[in-house]
Amino acid sequence: MPIEAISQLDPVIHSKVRLAVMSILAAVKEASFIYLKTAIGTTDGNLSVSLAKLEEAEYIKVNKSFQGKKPLTTCVVTAKGRSAFARHVKALDSILHMEIIED
Repeated sequence: MPIEAISQLDPVIHSKVRLAVMSILAAVKEASFIYLKTAIGTTDGNLSVSLAKLEEAEYIKVNKSFQGKKPLTTCVVTAKGRSAFARHVKALDSILHMEIIED
């Protein structure tokens, strides 16, 4: 397995929850915290930490507001995040389609 393909994987995106978040956000305009939590099947804490890492990398933007009196957290993918996700998917595709040479 060529190391170049493996080295192209983005460690910020590659965790299970962060990959799921990026996959969802790449397909929608925005998603609420509750939607992401339910769709991914994770805990509040795990999702919060994952969103913070993605936001720190500037891959997503987290918006906090109120809907009536209830807090509402929504997330959107940034242009930088969309590019990083596309590179990550391309690297995964390269790994999946590598020829395996047997001795």
